[in-house]
Amino acid sequence: MNVPRLSEVFDRAAPGDADAMAELARRAYAHYIPIINAVPVPMTADYAAHIRDDDVWVLRSGTGLAASLVLIRHPGHLLIESIAVDPDEQGKGRGRQLLDWTRQRATDFGLSEIRLYTNVLMTKNRAWYQRAGFTETHEEQRGDKRIVHMRSLL
Repeated sequence: MNVPRLSEVFDRAAPGDADAMAELARRAYAHYIPIINAVPVPMTADYAAHIRDDDVWVLRSGTGLAASLVLIRHPGHLLIESIAVDPDEQGKGRGRQLLDWTRQRATDFGLSEIRLYTNVLMTKNRAWYQRAGFTETHEEQRGDKRIVHMRSLL
């Protein structure tokens, strides 16, 4: 079986993808609203600005987006600002593909650390990231949300 290289799977997001990314985030994160009693950050993001300013990637499926990834390059680390997988695509390894691509991008940038943050009440996400090699570093109150910071060394 021929497995496509990650560079053949992901497309760099284009300005025309911003609305589809916002809709994808809405579908991927809406179920968290009652859990965290707030609107998750990816649901309010300015994807047009991210596409313009950051390292943004999409995984296309048919006529829509199966997944998206917003990476922000910082001195010394790459931040996963947003990762979204369409609910119909969850459980198919899309999240793992996004993390593998993130690791590749960090290597491309000469960085040896990936960071992210998530809401402390998103316990399934926290456990998933831990299984993927991330460790929790600290918690922080950010507005109406309590977040946990995580990192993975390459």
